[in-house]
Amino acid sequence: MTPRPRILLTGFEPFAGASVNPSWEAVRALRDTPPAGIELHVRCLPCAYGGTDAALAGAFDETAPDWTLLVGQAGGRAAISLERFALNLDDTATADNAGIVHVDHTIVEGGPLAYASTLPLKAMAAALRADGLPAELSSTAGHFLCNRAFYLLMHTLRDTPHRRGGFVHVPHLPQQTTTDRPSLALAEQVRALRLLVECCRDGVAQTGTIAEGATC
Repeated sequence: MTPRPRILLTGFEPFAGASVNPSWEAVRALRDTPPAGIELHVRCLPCAYGGTDAALAGAFDETAPDWTLLVGQAGGRAAISLERFALNLDDTATADNAGIVHVDHTIVEGGPLAYASTLPLKAMAAALRADGLPAELSSTAGHFLCNRAFYLLMHTLRDTPHRRGGFVHVPHLPQQTTTDRPSLALAEQVRALRLLVECCRDGVAQTGTIAEGATC
């Protein structure tokens, strides 16, 4: 019998005074009704520089996942954003939940400038769109804890090519926004994560037939 793939799925706790973070709401909803044929592990990462690092490393060591999907919120975006690159840089005026601010801060001293996601991003985007969900490829995950977790994950995976991982941003929930700001219902976000996990389970191959980049 073929062993079920182990998949680690993480979201973030609320930050910046918010009462909810859609990434964790969607992840924990999927935990209760996981797709068949997988061994799913879920974790909520703290929104604090040191805490994120330790929690992610601990989750990875505990679960030894074949696939890791990190999920975070991106207010202002209207689509599920599949992130291409993790940058070796913290640089934002936003404080973490411990009140710490990182400006021009290298995440891993001596590490490469960037890592690329090893998820089949274009195939995943196609699967989401085929199911009527908004999807896009994004070049970076920003310069806050989402990008930091993404970079640390890919740094961990650098010597284990049989293990794959990456980062996904989800929009705000409707209750987090005003009527003129983009959002996506929780049920749609959960459906999107389910499809992405199923892509991992099924070993969906990358496809390069559709251009996803901007001209400038």
